Formats: sequence, C-alpha cells, structure tokens
Amino acid sequence: MSKDYPVPAGYLERETEVKKSRFIARVAPVSSREEVRTWVDQAHRDHPDARHVCWGYQIGRPGSAAEAAMNDDGEPSGTAGKPILNVIQHKDMGDVLVIVIRYFGGIKLGAGGLVRAYAGAAESVLSAVDRVVQQPVVLTTVSMPFASEQPVRHWCEVNSATVESVDYGATVTARLQVPESSVDDFSAFCDSHKLDYSFDR
Repeated sequence: MSKDYPVPAGYLERETEVKKSRFIARVAPVSSREEVRTWVDQAHRDHPDARHVCWGYQIGRPGSAAEAAMNDDGEPSGTAGKPILNVIQHKDMGDVLVIVIRYFGGIKLGAGGLVRAYAGAAESVLSAVDRVVQQPVVLTTVSMPFASEQPVRHWCEVNSATVESVDYGATVTARLQVPESSVDDFSAFCDSHKLDYSFDR
C-alpha cells in the first residue's frame, strides 16, 4: 500500500548529551506494531547496559493516525514517551517510530529536564531524517505479445511505474504498479498497442 503522506526515508541515529546523560535517538519507518517491537528489541540488544529505552510511534496519516503509542520504560510517567510522541505529531510524518536510549550520567534532571531532554533527542533525529512521499498506485495486469514487452518496460521507466512480476506463457502477462496519476496515459498506451489490460480498483 503506497502512502501519499511523508514517511521516514530510512533508519537514522543521533546522539545528544544532557548533564552527562547520553541520549541516543533512533528513527525508523514502521507500518505495524510487530515492526515497532522488533526495533525496540533490537535497541535493547544493542544497548544492554542502558538505563532506559523509551519510545513513541504513530502509524497512518499524520493528524489522524490509525495507531499511536508510547513507553516511558521506567522514567517518571509522562517524561519520556509523551514528549517523544509530541515531537513526532508536530512533524507531519506518518509511519514513524522514535526510540531514545538513555545512559544515566549520575546527575538527576528532574521532570522538566527529562521532558526537554527526550523531546530534544527526538527533535534532533526527526529534523535530520529524509522524508519520502509515495504516490498512490493502481495494480494493473497487462497481457501482450513478446514483442511488446520492451515498449511496456520503457513506458514504466519513463512514468515511474513498477514491474512487479512477469509470467511467460503463450503470451507475456505482467503485473504492474501504475501511479494513479498515470492510469489514463497507460490506458491510452495499451489501446494504441492493442494490449489487453485490467486495473485492480
């Protein structure tokens, strides 16, 4: 399923220090609670000696997320997960997880200090990560003679369509992801080449 809203382009890590406490912030694109759990488990494995591994995430469209959650992981309630999630929600980005790993430096920060530190760590990594917007696509099946395969592939390259699979039988059957904005162009292309096609609407 493609997204017409910004999502993180990939994984990124940033580290900040506040009064000798280290805050290691990670951002990653996620589309399910299972993926969130995998990333959080990985953070625990990477940093077994860390005092806290706190996180927040939202899945779905920014402003109307289908799912959002947070975890303070032993920090005073509302001082870690909530500020992380607040920063995420102000970034107009969906399908995003931020984990902040804290190594305690011996100086207590107090509730206000913790909120600022976790929000600052989340801000540092979310400001640095690249965003991508995937345009809506329509799944398309096209049947064609062998001679038409290269023209179809060329059309896909020029129009940002993706060839998902190709089956070779008596004819060639291809499954394509065609950008919604190019569906009419693709129909015209197939009609001019006398190709059989159908859209999964």
